[in-house]
Amino acid sequence: MILTKRREDSILKKVIFISIIVGIIISSIVLFFDKSWISSLISFVLSVVVIVAYYLIRKTLKRTARIKKIETAFPDFLQLMSSNLRAGMTIDKALLLSVRPEFAPLDMEILQTGKDLTTGKDIESSLKDLSKRINSPKIHKTILLLISGIRAGGDLAILLEQTAVSMRERGFVEKKAASSVLMYVIFIFLAVSLFAPALFSLSTILVEVLTNILSGIPQVDANVNMPFTFSNVNISVNFIKYFSIIFMIIIDIFASLVLGLVSKGDEKQGLRYLPIMIGLGLAVFFLSRIVIAQFLVGLL
Repeated sequence: MILTKRREDSILKKVIFISIIVGIIISSIVLFFDKSWISSLISFVLSVVVIVAYYLIRKTLKRTARIKKIETAFPDFLQLMSSNLRAGMTIDKALLLSVRPEFAPLDMEILQTGKDLTTGKDIESSLKDLSKRINSPKIHKTILLLISGIRAGGDLAILLEQTAVSMRERGFVEKKAASSVLMYVIFIFLAVSLFAPALFSLSTILVEVLTNILSGIPQVDANVNMPFTFSNVNISVNFIKYFSIIFMIIIDIFASLVLGLVSKGDEKQGLRYLPIMIGLGLAVFFLSRIVIAQFLVGLL
């Protein structure tokens, strides 16, 4: 576990270093064409944040996918272990003989638990270490139930069989709940990826049009009483543009977490939608700007 942690830290440092190099290159290109230090700095920060966030999200999704595979295979493992116990095997032998290649990556964790048992470690400590390595709340509760059954000295085979049935039924209920909230998922996805970027693009175009219109209005004498007056718009169009892009990305992050919570019951499961939402939102934003600008130019 320590070596794995050190390896992850080493990879993270390499990713940060690569992101800084890429950020310097992108900011230099932006500075060469735009001649703006602010745009160059924003490009550098966004490049570093996007690359590091992509690595962290990818690592989180891999870890979540691994836990999901183990949770899917765990009821079958419990069922097989229950059959071995009914056949008269001891708990440690039934545990080891329940390992199957199709249970991967659960099989490697069970083999590690078997090694702990053969080296003299007690079964309760081995099962607790198994729960820590898997890091799944569902399996943690199941293992605690298994340890309680071992301490109570009851019929462990029946307990394992009923636990496996309960875990399968819970999986079916979660899938049914996910299908029932599909319309909410579609609505949130469309609202964040299509409608919000289109409205943000409209706001940037309106600021740009109002800035151009009000800049051509002559100044009114201060001694003349007017029911209302016009003044120049002091907000920069580039500020509105960058604000809209950053705000859209923040909305996409929170929306992806909501999608994961609504559809899968886990916020991290929604991170897989984040790259699609950000890419689609930015594409809609810039395309909407082009379409709306052409429409307003023809209208005015």
